[in-house]
Order: sequence, then C-alpha cells, then structure tokens
Amino acid sequence: MRLVVQADDYDAAVRFYRDVLGLPEQAAFSGADDAQVVILDAGRATLEIANPAQKRMIDDVEVGRQVAPRIRVAFEVDDTAAITDRLVAAGAEQVAPPTTTPWQSVNARLDAPAGLHITVFQELRTLDERAALDGFGTDAAGSSPAGDDVGR
Repeated sequence: MRLVVQADDYDAAVRFYRDVLGLPEQAAFSGADDAQVVILDAGRATLEIANPAQKRMIDDVEVGRQVAPRIRVAFEVDDTAAITDRLVAAGAEQVAPPTTTPWQSVNARLDAPAGLHITVFQELRTLDERAALDGFGTDAAGSSPAGDDVGR
C-alpha cells in the first residue's frame, strides 16, 4: 500500500519525514513545472478500519479528547519519547505526550507537516503477548472489538 500526500511545503515535509522521522528514501522524481515527488519507505503497511466508537475511545485514551480527523497516520518507533521530542523540535505540534495505553504501547500524537495528524507508537509487548490480553485478537466472525492492531 502507498499513501500519497500533497504537501504545500514540499521541502519542509520531506525534511520532517525523511530527515527527522528517519523514513528512508526509496526514490525521488521531478518533472515539468517543478513537479516533485519523493517515495519514502515507511515499512509494512496495514489498513486499520475503526468504527466511530473505537475512534472516540482511542482519542480518549491517547489524548483525553476528540482530536483525530477521519485519517490518522501511525509510525512504529523504538523510543516514543525521544522521537516525539525530535519531531516537536522539527516543527510538529504535540497534541498529546507519550502515553501508555491499555493495549500496551506508548503512543504520542502530533500534528505534522503536510497536514497529517500522526501517532508515533512503541510496542511494549509482542503481538503474541498482546493477543492474550482481554479484548484482543480476532474471531472467526470478524467482530473482534479491538483487533490485533488496535490503537494505531
């Protein structure tokens, strides 16, 4: 999956996501009329689909109020606190500080360049350990209230 984002300040967005967040550059192209695109490797992608109640619950746990738009981009990191500090120093606005969630990750929320509302998260337990927690995992009917990737 590839997420394509239009950035009014292209250079600032590239610097933020490539140079500060550390997403490796796969390719960059330019064309007529100053057209530019950079493709950054953000790792494996998942698509998390949440109903309105789940979105509200995640905002309440991570931020304490409703803030996320319909689309939020989440990046897994090794150290949420350190990355949050780096991103804020590079121009992101911290919406919520690193918070340990019930699903055992440390999540921080930021408003970032290119108009993206992002989460940076650090898993504290393996997927198998989280799947054993109450309310996690999937069921055959596909109606799990949380899902394996809840919270991103």
